[in-house]
Amino acid sequence: MFVISEAEIDERIVHERFACDVVKCKGACCTLPGGRGAPLEDGELKELEPAFPVVRKFLSERHLRAIERSGLYEGGPGSFTTTCVDGGACVFVYYEDDVARCSLEKAFHEGELQWRKPVSCHLFPIRISSDGTSSVRFEELSECKPALVRGNVERVSLYDFLKDALIREFGRPWYEEFRKECHRRDGTQRAADSE
Repeated sequence: MFVISEAEIDERIVHERFACDVVKCKGACCTLPGGRGAPLEDGELKELEPAFPVVRKFLSERHLRAIERSGLYEGGPGSFTTTCVDGGACVFVYYEDDVARCSLEKAFHEGELQWRKPVSCHLFPIRISSDGTSSVRFEELSECKPALVRGNVERVSLYDFLKDALIREFGRPWYEEFRKECHRRDGTQRAADSE
């Protein structure tokens, strides 16, 4: 564990190699069983409401019925999540060639939304919890094994793979300081960068 501007960082983040391979995992992070969807910051609720009319065209009838029945999100202040369909897929999931994908991100990349998706999704498999101090940790799931394999083959560090998400959450100055510290702690990455 080390600290960057009051954020406690899990040392594993320095050393993990990671690059999503959705063809192999089938977008498992969007469909994890358990009945709770993607964690939402309270302020993100105001993004979901106007996003829904934009993304509804990507969603299946089953997902639209779930939204009609249960809404876009559930929970209370400090613990909101997206709603799930039958305790599994996030209601914002659509399927393309048997791969679960995010309708919010699709609309963002197509220029239809300014908001990309919940920051918890953007940061995954990094999770952030806060008890006055942010705790930044790597959450290892068996479903993400293909991403670990690909990250090692392509020599992509987890912190570089999630650069945009980390900048979104903490800002560019924080990320630059964090990345320098990761390089200092991980000599193998510095050697790879110099090739």
